[in-house]
Amino acid sequence: MEDVVAESGAPRRGRPPVSEEQRQRQRLEISRHAIRLFAAQGVAATSGEQIAKAAGVSERTLWRYFPSKESCIAPLLATMVDAFQEVLRAWPPELELIEHLRAAYTPVFDSSCDADGNAVLSVVRMTHDEPALRAVYLVLRERAEATLAEVLAHRSGLSADSLEHRVQAAAVSAVLKAVVDHLSLEKGGVTTEALDAHRDDIAGAVSGVLRGLSGLTLS
Repeated sequence: MEDVVAESGAPRRGRPPVSEEQRQRQRLEISRHAIRLFAAQGVAATSGEQIAKAAGVSERTLWRYFPSKESCIAPLLATMVDAFQEVLRAWPPELELIEHLRAAYTPVFDSSCDADGNAVLSVVRMTHDEPALRAVYLVLRERAEATLAEVLAHRSGLSADSLEHRVQAAAVSAVLKAVVDHLSLEKGGVTTEALDAHRDDIAGAVSGVLRGLSGLTLS
C-alpha cells in the first residue's frame, strides 16, 4: 500500500481520507441497494450484511453510516425532500407560489435518473406496511420543517423561529407527505399524466395551505 503524506509532511501508511462528497455518494449508493433489496425480498428478510455486499462496502462501513438497516433508505428519500426545498428557495417575489411550483417543480421521480425515481416511490409505498421504514420517512419529513420555516420566514422578513412559520412549515410538510403517498399508490403506474396531476396537486395544496394560514396570529 502506498504511503500517504500527512499535513505535517511526514508520510503515513493507509488509505487517503474519504472526502465528504465521496461519503455522501457512498451513502446514496448504499441507499439504492438497500431499497432494491427491501422491495425484492422484504425488510425482515434483508440483512445488513446483504446490503453491504450488494453495495460493495464492508459491514463496518455500513454501520458507521447508518444506525439501522431501515435508516439506509434516508439518503435517497432525502433527494425528494431536498428537490422541493430548492424550488421553494427559488420562489421569485413577483410570482404567486402556485404559478412558481407549476413552472419550476420537477419531482425527483420525473428526473433523468428514472431508477432513482422509481426507487423513491417504491420505498414510500413500502412505508405503508413497514412501520420501521415509516418512522425513518416521518423523521426525515419532520427534520425538513426547519428549512421550510426558514424559506417562508425569508419570504416574509420575519423570524423562522416564530410559531406562525413553524405551523406553516408543518402544514406544508404534511401536504407533501399526503400528495406523495397518493402518487406512490397510483394503480396505473407513474405516467406523464399522473406526474402532471401530481405537480398540480402539490402546487394547489401548498398554495392553499399557505393562503389559509397567512396572517395567522398565535401566542
